[in-house]
Amino acid sequence: MERGAYLVNGVMACANCHTPVDANGPVLSKALAGGRLFDTPAFKVYASNITPDRETGIGAWSEAELRSFLTTGIRPSKVPVAPIMPVAFYKALTLGDLNAVVGYLRSVQPVRNELPSADYRQPFAHQEAPFANKAFREADLQVPAKRGMYLVTLGHCLECHTLMGKDGHDYGTAAGKGGRIFAGPWGESRSSNITAHSDAGLGNWTDDEIKRAITQGVSRDGRKLKPPMAFAAYARISPQDLDAIVAFLRTLKPLE
Repeated sequence: MERGAYLVNGVMACANCHTPVDANGPVLSKALAGGRLFDTPAFKVYASNITPDRETGIGAWSEAELRSFLTTGIRPSKVPVAPIMPVAFYKALTLGDLNAVVGYLRSVQPVRNELPSADYRQPFAHQEAPFANKAFREADLQVPAKRGMYLVTLGHCLECHTLMGKDGHDYGTAAGKGGRIFAGPWGESRSSNITAHSDAGLGNWTDDEIKRAITQGVSRDGRKLKPPMAFAAYARISPQDLDAIVAFLRTLKPLE
C-alpha cells in the first residue's frame, strides 16, 4: 500500500479536491470523502467520495471498474466524470502504479458522505493531456528527466499552469506559461510560469528554490504562494522525485 499512498496523498494530490475544507482547513475526519463544489457554465458538480463506502463512495466498484474510471473518466454507471477531474493525465500511469492507486483507495477508511447529483448543463469532453497519450513503462522511470515528466504529468501541473483557450487548455502554444486565475477562500491567485524562461519562468531559479516553491509554497522572493497548488501534498514527494521533477521542468520550452 505504500506506493499507492505515496501517489494518492503526495504526487497526485487527490485530497486537494476530494477532502472537504472548512474555516480551519481540511476536514480530516472526511478525508477523501468528497464534497468540494465546482460550479461552471458547463456543469455543477461536487468532488466525489472516493473512500470505499459501499453506498456513497466507491466500495461497490470492482478493481477493474476503478482502473477503467481512473484512465477513461467513465463510471460503472456509464456516466462520465466532469473534466475538472484530470483523468486524461492519469492515462500515463504505469500498470504497477495504477494497481497501487486502486489498492490504496480500496484500503482507506470508508466514510459515508452522500453528495448532491451532478448537474451537466452543456456537452463536454476530456481534452488530451500532454505526455499522457499512453501509459509509461517502468523502464522510462529510470531516466531522471523522463521520471520527472511522469511525475509532473501525474501531478497534472500543466492543467493549472496553462492558459485556457477557446477550445480548452492551450497546450500547443502556452504549456506551462501560467496565467490562469483561480478564485477561492484565499481571494484570487494566478498560476505561475513554470517553463525554463530565464525572466518570466524558472530559468534563473536554483534547484532548491524550485523545490521550496513546490513543497512549501514559498516563491523565489520569499512571497507566500496561494492555493489551489497542493503544497502540503507535494511536501510528501521524495528528494529523488523532486530532483527528477526539477530536471524535467528545466526542459520545458521557455515561454514569456
